[in-house]
Amino acid sequence: MKTIAVLLTVFNRKDKTLQCLKRLYNLLPLDGYQVDVYLTDDGCTDGTPEAVAEQFPQVNVIHAKGDLFWNRGMWTAWDTAAKAKDYDFYLWLNDDTFVYGNMLKVLTDAAVETNEKAIIVGATESTDHSAITYGGRLKNGSIPKPDGSLIKVDYFNGNIVFIPRSAYKVLGNLDHYFTHSKGDFDYGMRAKEAGIAMFQVGEVLGECDAHPTFDKWCNPIVPFAQRWKMLHRPNGMPPKETFHLENRHYGLLTACFHYITIYLRCLCPKLWLKREKG
Repeated sequence: MKTIAVLLTVFNRKDKTLQCLKRLYNLLPLDGYQVDVYLTDDGCTDGTPEAVAEQFPQVNVIHAKGDLFWNRGMWTAWDTAAKAKDYDFYLWLNDDTFVYGNMLKVLTDAAVETNEKAIIVGATESTDHSAITYGGRLKNGSIPKPDGSLIKVDYFNGNIVFIPRSAYKVLGNLDHYFTHSKGDFDYGMRAKEAGIAMFQVGEVLGECDAHPTFDKWCNPIVPFAQRWKMLHRPNGMPPKETFHLENRHYGLLTACFHYITIYLRCLCPKLWLKREKG
């Protein structure tokens, strides 16, 4: 029997977390697979870990202090799972992603089709089904529309990602340098550089509404002091982490250029908006 470790990290989204887990457990048992769930409670204060323990006592909950955010929370869940057992697969799952009934079957079928050597990504759509929101990414950053077949991608969002043991043995865990975002993009880029194929499956596997695209750190309506603070927050656009990502994958010149322009966008957002419109 093959083994799968599902990895999540959560912070104060109790209703969404419970809905996410309910959708997941509705898919179990899965014939031929043993599925374990590892969830990092990143210092929740809204009763999330208590509710999870009550409704899903089989979940392995790892308690943290609230300073991990997405990337380090996922790193913690993954590290715990990998130390517990040598799993055949690891499934990243965001707690605001509500999977469809075919999710696990589609992922495992794709893994078999690729001889358990490729990373398999699932696309999500908005809850009103009007748009594809997250999934694999092409070189230009766009998300390919599922067309019924496996689509090769260059990197990915971390909402639904199925990673075989063979890829984990090469790449290891997420890069702990990143706190919140960028860790998923970095993992996909490292996979490509290591020659590990990545495919988005041919159908949408769940719902997840897109986050706002106009961040507070570069919004001219927001006072400068608040923009500056938001810029350096882990869930803002921390310049050092952006530099780390781009220096690794795009080179020093690109990393330095964007390091400067990030600060310019924060300092002079109106001028930046005029430049983009022009």
